[in-house]
Amino acid sequence: MAQPDTDRAFVLILVSSFLTKLGDAIASPKTTLAWLATTVGAPPFVLGFLVPVRESGSMIPQLFVGGIVRQLPIRKWVWVFGSCGQFLCIAGIGLTAWFLEGVAAGWAILLLIALFSLARCFNSVASKDVLGKAVPKKRRGRLTGWATGAAGLLSVIVGLVLMLPMTGQLDESLLGSLLVGAGLLWLIAAGIYAQVPEQPGEVGDRRNPLEALQRLSILVSDKPFRRFVITRALLMCSALSAPFYVALAQRNYGSPAYLLGAFVVSAGVAGLVSGPIWGRFADVSSKRVMVAAALVTSGTGIATFVVDRFLPELSATVWFLPIAYFVLSVAHSGVRVGRKTYVVNLATGNQRTDYVAISNTTIGVLLLVVGSVGLLTPIITSAGVIGLLALMGLGGAALGTTMADA
Repeated sequence: MAQPDTDRAFVLILVSSFLTKLGDAIASPKTTLAWLATTVGAPPFVLGFLVPVRESGSMIPQLFVGGIVRQLPIRKWVWVFGSCGQFLCIAGIGLTAWFLEGVAAGWAILLLIALFSLARCFNSVASKDVLGKAVPKKRRGRLTGWATGAAGLLSVIVGLVLMLPMTGQLDESLLGSLLVGAGLLWLIAAGIYAQVPEQPGEVGDRRNPLEALQRLSILVSDKPFRRFVITRALLMCSALSAPFYVALAQRNYGSPAYLLGAFVVSAGVAGLVSGPIWGRFADVSSKRVMVAAALVTSGTGIATFVVDRFLPELSATVWFLPIAYFVLSVAHSGVRVGRKTYVVNLATGNQRTDYVAISNTTIGVLLLVVGSVGLLTPIITSAGVIGLLALMGLGGAALGTTMADA
């Protein structure tokens, strides 16, 4: 590919990613959608399913979606299709805020989140292939890092809004307008991504669902890939532990709106500061990024557990947990940048499509399973869950050192 096409692809993919991450920040299931569910009087169980449905719903189907995508020599249109679908779903949730309430609103939100996740699934599979074909290997980590940094800046803005007095006055009408506006960002991103100069690539035969399931066998036969998937599964601790830091803070401080804003700002600043750094580090060694991020995650979790158990007065200070959450967010940013760069670099052509689809499907299932660790909270407390997940991260760091370089 000529250098001008490479540069153009880099910019277009970066801008598209920026816009979708802005949409993600506004329509986050941890903030805006949770707020909406409460505002419209949805049943309490809806809050518990927002994040798992959104994350696992976009991962589990990838094994089958990958079998469809691998037939296409040009795959950017899959991303465009998925982005348009996400626009419809988020705008639909905005309409739900305007016209529904109670149980009906709760089920509508969950259904639309599930459809949103399915559309996102197509984006996830296609984006790795387009990135691998359109952007040189030594610039992929940088692109991911810059996009993560931009998302961090946007998260800071969202968090600051949450900390304003007007946050407590958000009603169904304003929330609906906010979500419809967020949905339009995916539509704009689709139009930009359609301009990416992608060259035709390797194609494969269509697989039926049974053949797709049979591809799971590479988890047994492909040792480097298997180690990556197991390591990635252990590094889920960086995402799964985050809500327990917030729960621990709520136990200590109560639930004022500014508290949620402080945590969102912490995560945003962490992404803004660390994303580009992790990206450059990943272009040197994405494996080392994963190991380093796992160690930071585990160290933060163990420190938080020890402080809460033996120095409760320190844990109860207004600054300790937001700072711990900031460090955790820095580590989580590293986990995401490292594993995304690693899996793209580990394979080529249709093998890359298989790697992305199989790893994401596997992680999606494990996310639902390991996410049940929250059931232990009444027994070992939120701090205990944080400590348990930190040990999981140590295992991931140890295994990560044995992965092949990519």
